[in-house]
Amino acid sequence: MTQEPGTSAAVRVRDLWKRFGQQVAVAGIDLELPAGRFIGLVGPNGAGKTTTLSMVTGLLRPDRGSVEVVGHDVWRDPAAVKARIGVLPEGLRLFERLSGRELLTYTGRLRGLPGAEVDRRATQLLDVLDLAGSQHKLVVDYSTGMRKKIGLAAALLHNPEVLFLDEPFEGVDPVSAQTIRGVLERYTATGGTVVFSSHVMELVESLCDWVAVMAAGRIRAHGPLAEVRGQAPTLQQAFLELVGARDRDAGAGLDWLGGGAR
Repeated sequence: MTQEPGTSAAVRVRDLWKRFGQQVAVAGIDLELPAGRFIGLVGPNGAGKTTTLSMVTGLLRPDRGSVEVVGHDVWRDPAAVKARIGVLPEGLRLFERLSGRELLTYTGRLRGLPGAEVDRRATQLLDVLDLAGSQHKLVVDYSTGMRKKIGLAAALLHNPEVLFLDEPFEGVDPVSAQTIRGVLERYTATGGTVVFSSHVMELVESLCDWVAVMAAGRIRAHGPLAEVRGQAPTLQQAFLELVGARDRDAGAGLDWLGGGAR
């Protein structure tokens, strides 16, 4: 990972479409994500974020369009892409009958790393992510935060060029979230690219320097955080304007609500 931040595109998406029955989940998006940046893909629930990330990482075939990751076509050269990316998907599925240490050893050997190097990296990741004390515990007995951390360790083990994370902080306690955040900031500081999806604007604003706003399967805005935020005081307010939700009255028609049953 030697590229200077922002000098090239880590991901190029062209005319990407995905439909499920009559529902259009992703509607012809074009997007270039700069290398060496902390990138947030933000949008309300159902915006198409997970579907987009699934297509970008080769987990879901698009109906139309193309995706390149670090210069390699995801569908024409999948082995080259998968060797260069790390993925922490939504609804993380792990080999639960392995211990945390065994999971990392298995993952590292699958990636073709020498045994001694796998052991070295696994030890460091377990220590940094505060999992050393639980490394011999079965993953099935891990808490949500521990599962997210061991999943992140597995995604980082082979030192990928681009790391894709789908809602990495959801269901994670504040201590684990701070640990994950520190590891990701260290990763991007050395030239890695993080792309993560979220609908929590405060989190994105505190972490990211580049964002793409998605709604109804389309990209509504993208670019450096300050540009997307514009004149709005917060990203949250800019986001609500972009997705057309700012003037919605959440209390309209609920005159009966409050004060107990009547």
